[in-house]
Amino acid sequence: MTEFMPLYKKLLRDPVVFARHASKTSLRSYQRGVAESIVDSVVNERGLSFVIIFPRQSGKNELQAQLEAYLMTLFSNFPVEMIKVSPTLLPQALNAMRRFERVMRKNTLVEQVWKKEAGNSYKLGEARITFLSGAPESNIVGATASGLLEVDEAQEVTILKYDRDVAPMSASVCATRAFWGTAWTSSTLLARELRAARADEARDGIRRVFTLTADDVAAEVSAYRKHVDERVAHLGRSHPLIRTQYYSEEIDSQGGMFPPERIARMRVGAVGAGSEPVRTIVSAPRVGSIYALLLDVAGEDEGVRGIFGSLTLANPARDATALTLVEVRFPSAEDQASGVRTGSSRASSEPAPTTLPTYAPVRRWQWVGVNHTQLHNLIRDIALEWNARAVVVDATGVGAGLTSFLDRALPGRVTPYTFNSASKSRLGWDFLGIVDSGRWREPLFPALPGSEQARYQNEFFDQLRACTFEVIDGPEQRMRWGVPDGSRNPVTGEPVHDDWVLSAALCASLERMDWRAPAPSLIIPAPDPLREMDGKY
Repeated sequence: MTEFMPLYKKLLRDPVVFARHASKTSLRSYQRGVAESIVDSVVNERGLSFVIIFPRQSGKNELQAQLEAYLMTLFSNFPVEMIKVSPTLLPQALNAMRRFERVMRKNTLVEQVWKKEAGNSYKLGEARITFLSGAPESNIVGATASGLLEVDEAQEVTILKYDRDVAPMSASVCATRAFWGTAWTSSTLLARELRAARADEARDGIRRVFTLTADDVAAEVSAYRKHVDERVAHLGRSHPLIRTQYYSEEIDSQGGMFPPERIARMRVGAVGAGSEPVRTIVSAPRVGSIYALLLDVAGEDEGVRGIFGSLTLANPARDATALTLVEVRFPSAEDQASGVRTGSSRASSEPAPTTLPTYAPVRRWQWVGVNHTQLHNLIRDIALEWNARAVVVDATGVGAGLTSFLDRALPGRVTPYTFNSASKSRLGWDFLGIVDSGRWREPLFPALPGSEQARYQNEFFDQLRACTFEVIDGPEQRMRWGVPDGSRNPVTGEPVHDDWVLSAALCASLERMDWRAPAPSLIIPAPDPLREMDGKY
């Protein structure tokens, strides 16, 4: 016992030493400063408010669990209450409890003395930590934090929930507060607390904000660089999820979905034979090419596609049925070796998605007020003429019948896509990933008078410019997007719809398809059992 106490006291003096020797976990350099600052505020009752923004999968949750284990051990002789709030009970709060239990079980100092006091509460001596849900419907009023109040994934906890139910938990003793999370929009709780913490830093010089990017993590963890490069190759460096989750950059919560630089990325030109941008309209399928059709369906009387994705039969001057034929191209072995993006007329400074397909529009068709019986025949003939390997069809509402007809006429080729608020949000994020990674490649049509394909392409770009988005705060990270009703071209005054944009966005459904050509049948001849009997009878 005499030899143990000096070691015990030494471990409790420093959370980094405690983690290394008691929990057998070495904290990274970017984790250590966070732990030391929070512990200093708790121990000295400073009541500071910290904001910690780490990229995804960079050790934020492990740091939390180690910090919680240290404080529970340090204050085991005192009635200190700690509270941790997660956006949801399942899975986030439950995962936080599991991580805490795992750390406590392998900690050589406390593995035998901590206990689970209730379903969401743990005790070590006199110290206690409680895990709560910050979901809007949760009932958490009445809990008190005297040592530390944590809000995990604070960008997903609503400001109303925090101000009404969570903030009062630390009011009586002015406990230290830690807001953990990943960057999102400027309207989140995390963003608000970040601005407040920076203002406090400027006033007294005490560091309260710890913001890391993927580059900071990769400097210590080489495998992390490979992971980030793969994600950037898939989605593009400017994709909102890359900017927020890996580079800790806030994004606007609403605005134009396709700013000029994003549209320019789509207009570089699809690569044809000889690696030159396509400048003529392709009138027939090329041997060896893979084609797919993307169909946005309007009602027979013209439908209205709401911003949530629902379709209603109304306003006969609204959208048309829009069909986009794309060529699905994969990088050659030479492209993969050189890192050049397929479909680009120049090398990209971003990591090239060397195994992902690009989508080059070949032709577009549009029908206004055509009944679905006629459409079925027209689209079937187009699919057969171009030998389309896949036909993605908007199967929402009135599109369900047309989808069923096409599925019977083109067995094995039709993929239905049903729009609702969740699926349309997912489609929007996925389409942005394709665009931002340079994998939507618009051809360069000659500016000929009366060119139908050039006109359709110009309408597509007009719709892109008119398309808006709004990011909804919350764990789902949903996005509302589309061309607002009543939009008009600022030059011509003509109505602007979103049929071409929705048709193009359906290419995201092609990402999950297996494009490998079926192997030829192989017949292995079996030996003739009667041959062995020859001459034996």
